[in-house]
Amino acid sequence: MKSELTELKSEVALLKALIKELLAENAALKEKIADLEARLKKNSQNSSKPPSSDGLSKPPRGQRQQSLREKGKKKTGGQKGHAGKTLSRVTAPDHVITHALSVCSECFKDLSGIPCLETESRQVFDIPAPKLEVTEHRIEIKICPCCQEKTKAQFPDFVSAPVQYGSNIQAWSVYLQHRQFIPEARLQETFEDLVGVHISTATLSSFSVSLYESLEKFEASVLDHVAQAPVKHLDETGFRIGGQTQWCHVASTAEGTYYHVSPKRKSLLEGLMGVVVHDHWKPYFQLENVLHALCNAHHLRELNALIENKERWARHMKRFLLFGLALQKHHGESPISPEKLNRYLAGYDRIVRKGLAFHEAMEPLPKKIGRGKQARRTGHNLLLRFINYRDAVLRFLIDPEVPFTNNLAEQDIRMMKCKQKISGGFRTFTGAMQFARIRGFLSTARKQGWNMMTALRKTLMGDELMIGQSP
Repeated sequence: MKSELTELKSEVALLKALIKELLAENAALKEKIADLEARLKKNSQNSSKPPSSDGLSKPPRGQRQQSLREKGKKKTGGQKGHAGKTLSRVTAPDHVITHALSVCSECFKDLSGIPCLETESRQVFDIPAPKLEVTEHRIEIKICPCCQEKTKAQFPDFVSAPVQYGSNIQAWSVYLQHRQFIPEARLQETFEDLVGVHISTATLSSFSVSLYESLEKFEASVLDHVAQAPVKHLDETGFRIGGQTQWCHVASTAEGTYYHVSPKRKSLLEGLMGVVVHDHWKPYFQLENVLHALCNAHHLRELNALIENKERWARHMKRFLLFGLALQKHHGESPISPEKLNRYLAGYDRIVRKGLAFHEAMEPLPKKIGRGKQARRTGHNLLLRFINYRDAVLRFLIDPEVPFTNNLAEQDIRMMKCKQKISGGFRTFTGAMQFARIRGFLSTARKQGWNMMTALRKTLMGDELMIGQSP
């Protein structure tokens, strides 16, 4: 009897241990399922995924999260008092075509010999059909009456070969290839269709090489401008070069854009000062002598995901950050008073404490085998970021020059991904560097308000443009 009882107790202990093990495994599987479901629910509205990744699963318009842009109070279209822009007649047209009146429209009498009483005119604006023009440069050769030596005049610097393409067609090529992302094969077709000239891919490539070499000093001036600017924006993205993933970094301001390509993602710029705005990628915090500002557009998307998971504190934090954005817009370039700022910071801290209390009351996640640290939920990690980097999160309120988001860098870096989607990756690292420098020049030219074609022509003809100047 005792042996049976002992055996039953042993079986019960084994079953209890097995149940405990199964419960732990069940909890881990539930957490894994929840994590996978959360990943499936991620889209461009509640994470950092780009809108293009939403695909056919994009939620209906009525179910999408509201944009950060405020709804306008004015009606769409032209506003009252707006001057507007439309075609206006010119006093000196390039061509005048007179349509003669030879027969009366009423009785069909011949009017060819009758003097004209008056005319009525209409003007048509159009682009002339593209045509390749050939300009021949000739230099004089003379015999000096003093030394009897034959001497020559000098060709302009931009005329360096017996036959060559001029600055206009070079500027067209570079603009269409690096601004509009037209691949070389289609660019050849474009020139054949529009101008009737076949340009080899090697020649098209030489235009880019020539411009790349001419922009060395310009790129240095942009880098110097960005490094010394009081606020600059940083971002990075993967770049396919030679079939491998490498990296393109951007450092930009409202006046200039600097790109650089590197095999390493952690290839960060040195010598920066002021405030750097970024998306909380940890290596950015290794930069020396700078203050940090975090992109709150990323925070709002992360909060959207937590709101979908029924975390109430996330809804309060989202409203709070949007209120801070409205507060910044209200004050404009004027600093917020210390009293008002302290009240705002106290409210921020209250929401964070409530969020932490919510997560600390939850059962801890099962510890993964081989992991040293206890795993935390996504919302818990975000709250710790809000605590540890409070000044960086709220820098847009502390410093009026700091924006709410890092949209400037994201817009500049998005064009690099657009290039790859249209034209594919780069075969060589040199080709990627050429594209990065030329694209930085074009982006800076747009921010400076320059006419891109004028800036390209002047650079290709040997003029050295610098940021802050007018071409």
